[in-house]
Amino acid sequence: MDRALKIAICSFAISIVVLAIKCAAYLLTGSVALLSDALESIINVVTALAVIISIRVAVRPPDAQHPYGHHKAEYLSAIVVGAMIIGAALAIMNAAYQGFLHPKPIEAAWAGLAVSSAATMLNVLWALYLIGQGRAQRSASLAADGKHLMADVVTTIGVLLGVVLVMFTGIEELDAGVAALVALHVLWSGWGVVRESASSLLDEAAPPHELALIKEVIVKNSVDAIETHDLRTRNAGKATFIEFHLVVPTGMTVEDAHNICDRLEDALKASVSGAVTNIHVEPQTKAKGALATAF
Repeated sequence: MDRALKIAICSFAISIVVLAIKCAAYLLTGSVALLSDALESIINVVTALAVIISIRVAVRPPDAQHPYGHHKAEYLSAIVVGAMIIGAALAIMNAAYQGFLHPKPIEAAWAGLAVSSAATMLNVLWALYLIGQGRAQRSASLAADGKHLMADVVTTIGVLLGVVLVMFTGIEELDAGVAALVALHVLWSGWGVVRESASSLLDEAAPPHELALIKEVIVKNSVDAIETHDLRTRNAGKATFIEFHLVVPTGMTVEDAHNICDRLEDALKASVSGAVTNIHVEPQTKAKGALATAF
């Protein structure tokens, strides 16, 4: 089983545990702010399931209908996650509005705070792990899930502080006010996930540090060619598609040109995780400059 998929399954299990803990905190206290926190955790469960599905699709090999693979399934999942986060924000706003209209005293506050704090610690540790593994595994879904959980952590901290304020001031409307602030924070987090994933769906180029590495590898392994130009890259999940033109001497045999291409492809695959290289060989008359390499 793919490592990213194993992590996603663990994330689903942990999200159910956290949801149960937060629901217990709400039932103990009756706090609207803690209810808003529990509502967001329901989205955590649904999005964790979406991540599992997207990763299962993304690891499928290319087929006749999808010759470039299924890598972008993770970006679609990340957009769904973002949309669900926005939906959670709207649900929290509604709960906050009802809390303003009908404020209620908070019961068993200290017990509720203790229970919710336990869920928060679990979320902090798992969110940091997911974000790190999302980068290491080049999984947009895991990274988005981790960022969502970290937003959930910030939300819960705000909620706990709000409950403490209500306890010490006796102003019951503060409970709903905190829930409203939570909704705004969650809304901004959801928009961030959607925006980042949409950019990747539009064939965003490799990041600057990776692009610099690609150029370096091409220069080192194209010494028998005249130049390379028109380099283009795009990221799609774990794959990085690399395309460029390779100009060779007019008298070079097809076999020798092919050997240069093989050397370049092997070097790029060894240096860039998930590299898929396409090289267009051109005669000397297509050279664009006097430099050995012109990107």
